[in-house]
Amino acid sequence: MKDLLVSIVKGLVEQPDSVDVTVDEKNEEGITVYHLHVAEDDMGRVIGRQGRIAKAIRTVMRAAAARNEEKIQVEID
Repeated sequence: MKDLLVSIVKGLVEQPDSVDVTVDEKNEEGITVYHLHVAEDDMGRVIGRQGRIAKAIRTVMRAAAARNEEKIQVEID
């Protein structure tokens, strides 16, 4: 799952070396939280207009997690 998120985001940003993802352990609800960190200049590219790209990234990640019977959440920091 982490590799999928990294590969999606690296295709969007100008500085792919600055893409970093940290993963928290499952919380009491069974949700794994992925924290996405990108360069400050690339933040707008990852979020998109009115958050459309961020919403699309979260949708793809939730769909992939559902195939593995997992629950995830993506936070963009």
